[in-house]
Parts: sequence; C-alpha cells; structure tokens
Amino acid sequence: MSLFSLKKRAHKLSKQKEQLALLSSGDFANGTLLSFKDQLQKQGKEHLTVKPLEVLQLNLGYMCNQVCKHCHVDAGPDRKEIMSKETLQYVLKVLKKHPIHTIDLTGGAPEMNPNFRWFIQEVSKLEVKDIIVRSNLTILRANKKYYDLPDFFKEHGIHVVSSMPHWSQEKTDRQRGDGVFNASIEALKELNKRGYGKSNTSLKLDLVYNPSGAFLPSEQLSLEKDFKKSLFKDFGIEFNQLFVLTNLPISRFLEYLIASGNYEEYMYSLVEAFNPRTIDNVMCTNTLSIDWEGYLYDCDFNQMLGLKAAIEKPHIKDFNSQALLERTIKISQHCYGCTAGAGSSCQGTIA
Repeated sequence: MSLFSLKKRAHKLSKQKEQLALLSSGDFANGTLLSFKDQLQKQGKEHLTVKPLEVLQLNLGYMCNQVCKHCHVDAGPDRKEIMSKETLQYVLKVLKKHPIHTIDLTGGAPEMNPNFRWFIQEVSKLEVKDIIVRSNLTILRANKKYYDLPDFFKEHGIHVVSSMPHWSQEKTDRQRGDGVFNASIEALKELNKRGYGKSNTSLKLDLVYNPSGAFLPSEQLSLEKDFKKSLFKDFGIEFNQLFVLTNLPISRFLEYLIASGNYEEYMYSLVEAFNPRTIDNVMCTNTLSIDWEGYLYDCDFNQMLGLKAAIEKPHIKDFNSQALLERTIKISQHCYGCTAGAGSSCQGTIA
C-alpha cells in the first residue's frame, strides 16, 4: 500500500472515531437524552432481533460523479475506493450457496465500478429475485459510455432506484449541484422510453427523497402523490414508488449539521420522534452491508462509522450464515434516524 493510501486510511479512521465519539457524547452522556441502547431496554429489548438474511447490499465503491451535501458515504469524483473483481467473486459464491433473494448495488455511483456489468450478468444467471441498482440518474447522461445503461438495465430486468430530492430544479440543484435536475429529468425520460415506471410493464423505477436540510421528511404517501403529479404534469415522467429516507447524522451530513449549528436540535428531533413500532423491521435485521474491501456490516451507516459486524471473521470470503444469524447488531445514537416517525430504510418507511 502506498504512503498516500496509508495517510488516507489513517485520516478515514480518525474521522470515524471522531464521529462515533460525538454521537456518544453530550446530552446522551449526561442523561438529558435517552441513549438508543436504553431506549431499546425501555421497550423490553436487549438487542435488535436478527432475522434470516434476505438482502445483500454491496457498496461497489465511493467514486461518484456528484458531490451531494447530504451524502453519508462522502462520495465524490476524487474517491478511488472500488470493489475488486475478486471480492465480487466471493459474493457470487455466497449467492450460489444461500437463499438470498435481493442484491442491492450502491456507491458512490455503482455504475462507475469497472466490473459493474460483468457482475450483473453473473448475478442474472442465479436465483436472485431482485437486482437493485441505486443510481443517481446523472451518471446515465454523464458520459457516452453510460448512455446505453437503460437498455442494459432493461435486458437484465434491473430494479432501478434513483435519487430525486425534489420535483423542482431549485431544490434539487441546491442539494446535489448545478445541472443535476435537468440531467436527472433526461435520464428518467430515457428509462420511461424503455418501459421503466410504466403500469403495463414489470420494469420497476422507484425514486428516493431525502430532506434538503436539518429536518425530518414528510409522510411518504403524500409526498409520492405530489412527486407523481408534478413530474408527470411538467415532464410526462412516470415512476412506481417514492422512498422517503431520513438523513442520518453521519459523514458529510453530520459535518453540515455541526457547521450550520443544527446538530443538537436535529438529534433532539430524532429522539423525540422515536417510534417503537419501527424497531422490529429496521433494515439491519434482514440486510447485510458489504464495503468495497469485502468487510461485513449491519448496515451501510455502520459501514461509514467503521462498525464491522460482530462476528469472528467479518469478511465476505469467510461468510458464515449461522454466525451472522447469532450475532448482536451494533447500535449507536445514529440508529434513531431509522426509527424516527414512520421509520426509514433503503426501501422507504417501515411503520
């Protein structure tokens, strides 16, 4: 490993430690706010209950053509971390041996991984029911080498889940950068042309909404109606569902909260919105997150904090389904983000 890579890794570890310390300090430490662990005990639970594994979520790398203000992955064009073909081959071995029905590909922009298409072609040969690609949409129009991806997605029956902060240009560009809205609209039109999001096809196109500031999202179904009405009226765009996600106080969004002086207020709002009906269905109970190096985590938020799954060998090459089923899910105060209000997951609200 080069000196530059070692310095970069050291900086990342330092940042993770700082963020974990911050999440565990302050009002949580002095008892003003109930810790998430104590909250679970208040609900009569010592731990979150692990269920049989259904979803493997792979972070194919932190490289991205965008730099979004709320990004908990801290992705961008300068990130060089990319999942190797060797690691992807370990994943294929796991998929062949275990009844995992969903493979969920994230990034950064997962499409920028050089083995992206090869991996999807291989997964398509297996008995995986749902192959999800979480696309930022703009990558589909960023370079000619990506222009045919809508056709590739259709060929392999990919379930496309796309980031879309708002139906207006101003709010979308404010969160994700100038020009993002127009590029996203063009990408959505291309997907619609292939049948994505249409009621008479099985090609699923879902959108994802994250709040643009230090506040919790509105009710999912109501927002979905507004999105569908506005996007169809203004652009003739159709899609299947809108997933509403709460921004978790991690990485770039945590830095934003601190810089804007909203951290304490935001944490209070998450704790006050805690919903006990969400805790049995948070995504870490049936989903496993895998980082670009092949390490296993309870969720991609824990991945960003460096909290590896609590098993002896938390790596995809040493995959042990029984050990994973018997593990204790690692928690911290950011877990309030998944249990606030109607709850939040990569599949939208959960309660």
